[in-house]
Parts: sequence; structure tokens; C-alpha cells
Amino acid sequence: MNAISCKLQVLAQENLAPDIRRLVVQWQDPRHEPHAGQFYMLRAWAPDAAPILSRPISVDDFDNQSGALTFLYQVKGEGTQKLAALQPGQTLTVTGPCGNGFDAAALAGQYHKIAVVGGGIGTAPLLLLCKQLCRAGVRPDLYVGFRDEPYGMESFVPWCHTIHLATDSGAHGHHGLVTDLLDAANYDVVLTCGPMVMMRGVAKLCAAAGTPCLASLEKKMACGLGACLGCTCHTKVGPRTVCKDGPVFKAEEVFD
Repeated sequence: MNAISCKLQVLAQENLAPDIRRLVVQWQDPRHEPHAGQFYMLRAWAPDAAPILSRPISVDDFDNQSGALTFLYQVKGEGTQKLAALQPGQTLTVTGPCGNGFDAAALAGQYHKIAVVGGGIGTAPLLLLCKQLCRAGVRPDLYVGFRDEPYGMESFVPWCHTIHLATDSGAHGHHGLVTDLLDAANYDVVLTCGPMVMMRGVAKLCAAAGTPCLASLEKKMACGLGACLGCTCHTKVGPRTVCKDGPVFKAEEVFD
């Protein structure tokens, strides 16, 4: 992990749903390019202003030609409300890229049939993952679940072999859980990010099928660099920090 801290200019801010925003900033350090599953600590307010902590936001997309760095996030509280108020031309402070994400090149080199499974805002880190897998030679199958209205799915189309959609309301796609659609035995590996209950279901299906599974966890963070140990989680191989050791873990290490 080679995180740096700097101020970046906002290029665009877009509403995808009532509480979902897509923020694009200008990344300026080609020596520290993010990869799928990594995140940045974002702060659009003064160091001594509330809230105290910066907000960890996953990398949604990255263009290594233009330097456009994209974040997809849900507006929940004071911190994300301040992020949502940013306008093009304004600046924010970021620290990153942080964490150990998905090694798409290694995964594509080892596995031929890959499923990517996401739920809600947990789809945020999966666009860059699908892009990097596709560019490495494997076009994954995407399984996504939303409560009612899906968002951002058009961006996945060029990079995925198939897209399977489920909604809790039945308004789009399968009426039910996204795990209803997944047959883990059809895949060499499954990669997932989303609500814990969903990922636990995915991990259970993979364990029953004998299919490897990698899960990207989310946890409240203070530093994002592994120094404060505030995001420590218990795994079968001992305590691990989500920000530094993860956020991507082997599913069998973190789920029973």
C-alpha cells in the first residue's frame, strides 16, 4: 500500500439515485494508481471541523489516461452530506489509495470462469474490478441486487459477459435475493462486495460448492492506514485490520 495525502479538484458530481452520488476528481500521481477494491479517505471540510473523521469511499472507476478518479457513495450523515455539496472546481483532501484490493490480473490468470456478486452501494468497487478482469482476459458474470431501483448498471455492460439482476421489490429482474440467482458450482471463483448478510449467503453457497470466494468488507475507519487498529476484525487466522490487511479477504476466513 502506497497511500499519499493531497488535495484534488472536483471534475463532476452526479446524482444516480435520491441518495446515491458519483463523484469524479482529478488524480495527479501516476506512481500511485488505484486498483479494484482499494479505497480513499475523503474529507471536504477543515481538519478541525466536524465530523472528526474522514470518510472511507471505495474506488468506483479510474481512467489511467486522463487521471479521472471516480467514487460512488451513499449520502447518509454529515460527512457524506458535505461530500455531496462539492461542486466542480472545488477541492477536497484525499488519502490513498488504501488497502489491499482484488488482484485482477492474478485472478484472471488463475481462473477462467469468474462471478462478481454485489448488492446496493456494495457495487461501488465492482465496476473497476470488472474492467480490470476483462482487460486481463476474463469477462466475468455479474450478479447484482438492489432494494428497488438499480443504478449505475449501464457502466458494467461493456465489461461483463452476462448481468443478472434481482430486486427486493420485484420492480426489476428477479423478485428476491441475488443469491437466488447464483450457482457457485458454475464458477472457478466468486468475488463479492455488499451487505454482510448477502456476502455471508454468497460465502455459504461457495463453501457448499467448493468454490473459492473473496469478499470485500466494510467497516468504520479512523485512519485508513492500519495505525489506529479501529477497524480490526476477528478472522480464523487472528485479528486483522480491514483497512490495511483488507478490505478483501478469503471468505472462509471471515464467515462461518
